[in-house]
Amino acid sequence: MIKRARAYLPMIVLLLVLWLVLNDSLSNGQMVLGLLIALALSLLAPILRPVRSRPRHPLIALRLIGHVATDILYSNYQVSRRILQGAATSAQPGFLDIPLRIRDPHGLAALACIVTFTPGTVWAGHNPERNLLTLHVLDLSDPAGLTRIIQNRYESPLMEIFQ
Repeated sequence: MIKRARAYLPMIVLLLVLWLVLNDSLSNGQMVLGLLIALALSLLAPILRPVRSRPRHPLIALRLIGHVATDILYSNYQVSRRILQGAATSAQPGFLDIPLRIRDPHGLAALACIVTFTPGTVWAGHNPERNLLTLHVLDLSDPAGLTRIIQNRYESPLMEIFQ
C-alpha cells in the first residue's frame, strides 16, 4: 500500500500545487479541497489511461528531438519565405497519403505532434485499418521526399523508442 501511494505522490503534489497556484490562496480550506481533488484525480488517472507507455532508447529519443528541432527551424524559414514572396510563390499545397508501419498509440501520438509542430504540415487523418497517414502539406512539390522524411526520420526512431 505504501509503495503504491509513493507512486502517486508526485502527481498528487503536482496537482495540489497547481490547484493552490490557480486559486492564488494558501488557506486551509483551499489546501484541503486541493488535496481531495488531487487524491481523487490521481486515483482515477490509471482508469483513463489503460494503455501504458514503455519508451526505450533515450539516446534515440534525444537524436529524434534534435532532428525535429532542426526540421522545425528549417520549415519556419521555408514557410516565412513563402509568405514574404506572396503571389510569386510556387507552392503546391495538397494532401499526401503515407503508409505507416508504426502501430503503437503513443508512437502515433508522438508522430502526430511532430508533424503538426512542423510548419507547413498538418496531420489531416489516419486510417487505422490501412495504417495510412493523411497529411496536408503547404508545398507538395516532392511527395516522395516528404514520405521518406516522415518514414525514415520520424517513424523509424519512434518505432525503436516505442517497440
